[in-house]
Amino acid sequence: MSCLCKYHDELISTRRHLHTMPEEGWSEFTTTAYIVEKLRKLGYEVLMGKKVINPDNCLGRSQKVVEAGLAYARKNGVSEELLKEMDGLTGCVGVLDTGRPGPTLAIRFDIDCVPVTESTDADHIPAKEGFCSTRPGLMHACGHDAHTSTGLAVAHWFADHKDEMKGKLKILFQPAEEGVRGAAGMAASGIVDDADYFLGAHIAMMCKTGELSVKPYGFLCTTKLDVTYTGRPAHAGVEPNAGRNAMAAACNAFVQLLGIARHGSGMTRINVGQLIAGEGRNVIPSHALMKMEVRGETGDINQYMYDAAVAIIKGCAISQGCEYKIEKMGEAVDLTNDEELVDVLTKAGEAVEGMTVRKDPMNFGGSEDATILARRVQAHGGKAALFVIGANRPSGHHTSKFDIDEKALDQGLAVWTNAVKEILG
Repeated sequence: MSCLCKYHDELISTRRHLHTMPEEGWSEFTTTAYIVEKLRKLGYEVLMGKKVINPDNCLGRSQKVVEAGLAYARKNGVSEELLKEMDGLTGCVGVLDTGRPGPTLAIRFDIDCVPVTESTDADHIPAKEGFCSTRPGLMHACGHDAHTSTGLAVAHWFADHKDEMKGKLKILFQPAEEGVRGAAGMAASGIVDDADYFLGAHIAMMCKTGELSVKPYGFLCTTKLDVTYTGRPAHAGVEPNAGRNAMAAACNAFVQLLGIARHGSGMTRINVGQLIAGEGRNVIPSHALMKMEVRGETGDINQYMYDAAVAIIKGCAISQGCEYKIEKMGEAVDLTNDEELVDVLTKAGEAVEGMTVRKDPMNFGGSEDATILARRVQAHGGKAALFVIGANRPSGHHTSKFDIDEKALDQGLAVWTNAVKEILG
């Protein structure tokens, strides 16, 4: 393997640049434009819009957020021509065909941020070194800036070594991972249906700098729901009997949802994270919005939680004489890595100086919608795996002081390029 030193400065500068300009899911037009420009300069065919995202399968996509993203992109000088190519849909796929017979490898990197305001404390390295988020309320607090910079560095490396490779590389830059909203639309586009292999990774999580988890478990199935109750307003003093109390329906549902019996065959989770209801002190509430999620260790267990939740939501609507609507806002599935790719990743990690390969089960403990893309590839006869590249961090994921040890970027790139070479070399 040739030296990766030439990509170090690129890795760091790209990550830090992206860190300053976080964009929430389905609004990443500026980030997408940045990626497209880089890929085209490297000679990749770049696919965008409906070629890589099926709009009928976009989960949790708010037009208000999309419009804000377009305005931000125009403010940042993104051309109307390029925005037209995107067709209102963020994310893109870079394709480079070596022209020699071989497998198709799809690799995925997410590009969105988290709705967290970044710390400006002096001990926070991004603030100290001048690459803090410039957008209040938005922050790369989960490492997706590191993911995107690594994906672009892999793209650069592969273009440099194209003549040594065979087959085809597809690099997926996926929008809206947070809330597990973006992969469903990307998978439904069919962009990975020809892939023989699929790889995705996350930085940090349960691993420290120098660790590589090649067989993580605990990718939880999940369904994210927005539940709307619609009742009837009435004067709370004159004729409360004429009203239909949407807040009462939501509050009853909230309490009952937390009491769903846990499944005996595996882990379950349920949370109501937000409840917005009512119009005024003396008005019977006619509207309530409840944002919630269920999770399960397997698809069957998650379905059990979903079905139980729906029964409660419906029952509470009936009890208060209200209408209800359930909208799916995000989803992810479970995943078991294919052993062939576990072996590839093990070999890739063992070749990196100072890296410890963890083949023992390590609990991911959350949901990742790359699982949807991975399972799509497996359903078409391909092999898939997700792995974790360790990185020390001063604070937890999704917190205002989240940051990563940038030494992990070089190690992560080495693992990625070793794995790509193993499959396409």
